Amino acid sequence: MERRPPDLSIPMRALLAGARKKQRLLIDRIRRLVLLESPTDAKAAVDACVRAAASEIKIPGARVKLRPQRGFGSILEARFGPRTRPGSPKPFLLLGHLDTVWPIGTLKTMPCRLSGGKLFGPGVLDMKAGAAIALTALEILAEAQALPREIILLLTGDEEIGSPSSRPVLERIARACAAVYVLEPAQGLAYKTARKGTGNWRIEIQGVAAHAGVDFARGASAIRELARVVETVSGWTDLKRGLTVTVGVAGGGTKTNVIPENAFAEVDVRIARRADGPRIARKFAALQPIDKRCTLTVAGQINRPPMERTGSTVRLYQRARALAYEIGLDLPEAATGGASDGNFTSALGIPTLDGMGAVGDGAHAAHESILIDHLAPRTALLAGMLLH
Repeated sequence: MERRPPDLSIPMRALLAGARKKQRLLIDRIRRLVLLESPTDAKAAVDACVRAAASEIKIPGARVKLRPQRGFGSILEARFGPRTRPGSPKPFLLLGHLDTVWPIGTLKTMPCRLSGGKLFGPGVLDMKAGAAIALTALEILAEAQALPREIILLLTGDEEIGSPSSRPVLERIARACAAVYVLEPAQGLAYKTARKGTGNWRIEIQGVAAHAGVDFARGASAIRELARVVETVSGWTDLKRGLTVTVGVAGGGTKTNVIPENAFAEVDVRIARRADGPRIARKFAALQPIDKRCTLTVAGQINRPPMERTGSTVRLYQRARALAYEIGLDLPEAATGGASDGNFTSALGIPTLDGMGAVGDGAHAAHESILIDHLAPRTALLAGMLLH
């Protein structure tokens, strides 16, 4: 059978009609993925979900590869359309993850269910629906023989803990791509053009233990020193720069009548500007105790650079907004304090557009859900972005 050239003239309304025809299939696909619980720390469970996602790929000619990762869930790499040749357009990368924050057994108290125009379940919004939307958009284009360039789908299994295993793989693949479309959930209805970078530090303090009544003067309170440190690092927050420093966990001491010998704090840092990463790292490294009988040990780093709002990303968003308008959608633009794997690809200088997955509410919360009415339009819009 002769292969006809890709049809790049498919109107958005035709893509929307195709997505509506597949909506029932799409909902069933999302449900199948949600029913496979896949917390990041359960490698076997994540592997099972990755295999299930691979089994959903029915597109002729798809080149599917499972990449095992030591200690973490496998990576699904699937390629569609013509292979990239010298002189041909660079691929587009569809980027997502199949691990969730929910422990095994969550389905017992948080079942996957349809109610009030929503589909509920652990990981449904963040971000198994996004993965299913991508697979369905690719099917629509493949059935129309409208894959004009190679499309790479990459679904990882360790995103929720900072992508320690998958980051080198996704960065290597992304470097060869023209653009990256991240399948994380929308911000409200919006596509995301900026995300803050994230960092984590742990501060440990060693003081001097003593009896609180008999030998008070001999003691050096690690908790008192910690209180000073908390005030210091919290003061580094600069809301005008989009820089926040949050002491989220702290503790120390043993008994109320003992001068505490040990204390610790775990600190979350968010940066909107890449230049603030080295600056905040120097501040942590320079921390010194006020009470010289105490010692401080500081460890941490910026683990995701910010996804800054670049001109190339804005151009992707403007293209998406124009396509959305053709099917009667007003597509907003948003920035968020949360990070994703799009932070990594954007930091490489690759145009990256995020929040292209499902519309819903309650990511990482007990009411996590997606809105059914938005599934077809979001699928059509993703297909349109891959086509143009």
